[in-house]
Amino acid sequence: MIKKFFHDYAGDFSAIGAGLLYTLAFAPFDYPYLALVALSCLFLCWQHITPRRALIRGYLFGLGQFGLGISWVYVSIHDFGHAGVVSASVMTSVFVAFWAIFPALAGYLCGLLKNPQRTLAMPVIWLLVEYLRGHWVLNGFPWLLAGYAQLDTPLAGYIPVLGVYGAGFALALSATLILLFLQHNNWRMAVALLALWATGGYLQTIQWTQAIGAPFRVALIQGNITQDKKWLPDNKINTLRLYKELTEQHWDAKLIVWPETSIPAYLSEVNDSFLKPLSTLASQHQSDLIVSLPIKNEPSGEKYNAVMTLGSHIADYRKQHLLPFGETLPLQPFSAFVLNKLGLKLGSFTSGGDKQPLLNAAGYPFITSICYEDVFGELAIHELEQAAYLVNVTNDGWFGNSIEPHQHAQIARMRALETGRFLLRATNTGLTTIVAPNGKMIQQLPLFEVGVLSGEITPMAGLTLYARLGDKPVLMFLLGLLIVGWASDFFRKSINAGLEQQRTNLH
Repeated sequence: MIKKFFHDYAGDFSAIGAGLLYTLAFAPFDYPYLALVALSCLFLCWQHITPRRALIRGYLFGLGQFGLGISWVYVSIHDFGHAGVVSASVMTSVFVAFWAIFPALAGYLCGLLKNPQRTLAMPVIWLLVEYLRGHWVLNGFPWLLAGYAQLDTPLAGYIPVLGVYGAGFALALSATLILLFLQHNNWRMAVALLALWATGGYLQTIQWTQAIGAPFRVALIQGNITQDKKWLPDNKINTLRLYKELTEQHWDAKLIVWPETSIPAYLSEVNDSFLKPLSTLASQHQSDLIVSLPIKNEPSGEKYNAVMTLGSHIADYRKQHLLPFGETLPLQPFSAFVLNKLGLKLGSFTSGGDKQPLLNAAGYPFITSICYEDVFGELAIHELEQAAYLVNVTNDGWFGNSIEPHQHAQIARMRALETGRFLLRATNTGLTTIVAPNGKMIQQLPLFEVGVLSGEITPMAGLTLYARLGDKPVLMFLLGLLIVGWASDFFRKSINAGLEQQRTNLH
């Protein structure tokens, strides 16, 4: 009985502890090698147990992972959504409990297999479930993907080749190799692990893209307008004045970028009185502006979260991948009913679609992403061949002084490394940053300060292997491994059954 207790419950506690350790691998904690420790521990906890027990341990891991990793949901719902403590706590708990289902699913699928197939399949199943969560469910929620924790380790070398999912698979495979080495004292596993990481280190030395022009000066404005004041009618004039004054101090920059919805008014309300004169000023100073504001189609009533260029080119980009429960409501009509009961009023926006032409500023086309769009790698590589740099405008003011702004900035860094382009990331309350093509932050502004980040970027051309192929090759490879593994196991069992039948007939 005591042995069973430790066999069952010690593994359960280890699983939830591993989930907590896993989150510490990500920003702002930044202990990336803890992700390797956490996955090794989880995979060990999935050994020699029933599918049901593996499901439970996967779920416990998910509770630790998301309970700490997305605790910022409470801040958004309570502090800025104005829900009560109980309502905010319940909604945050439901959110965490839902996403914890995915590590549980991975555990259950692994538990259906017998060893050694189970051990070998763990990294494959883990990544396939991450892909499911990141791409398909509720419009995708690719938060805390394993690969994001590896931006500052040798495994970052796989990112321009295979993207975040490829780097995540390299990490999960490393955990399996460690497990096999510890269980069987097989030094070939240690050699394979060393080769895997050494290859990643070598890939980091490859220059995937090249400069196509001289560096130019940029200025990213961080207005630090808190979310509770951002949309107050009395504050609109002061907000516009602040951004205009900060802009006028940096006309020496070839490109000036404002953060998401830096203009708290619809285009039709400020176009003639504010934006057209500002665009004229930018042209006179041979500078271009990138601003952000909502656009409303008056005849249809459709609203768009948009970015607009002013100066030499006047055009707009309308956000295509909307934030679930923030800009669009999935699971209708249930979600709308629940939110109305709780008194939460969230935005309802329309997608701008994926057929929009690239915007142009500072003499070059660029890839635009608005806030949550930067968590999807394949959005950043769409028409990348034409683009010289990336621009992301964000408002993380919804999450206060939590871990979310740091996690979001880490995710944005991934897009620079995947594409081999400089990234300009202008945020309302921080973290505003310039990211180099190698994924390193060159400069950044601190949270909750009014400021302007000045620096230089170089327009780049060329495509990384990931930019050419996207996420699908990794997905196809993982599915192929599963099919080959299933087929080999099927034929092995068939052959063994045939041999057993022959022995029975002989007797």
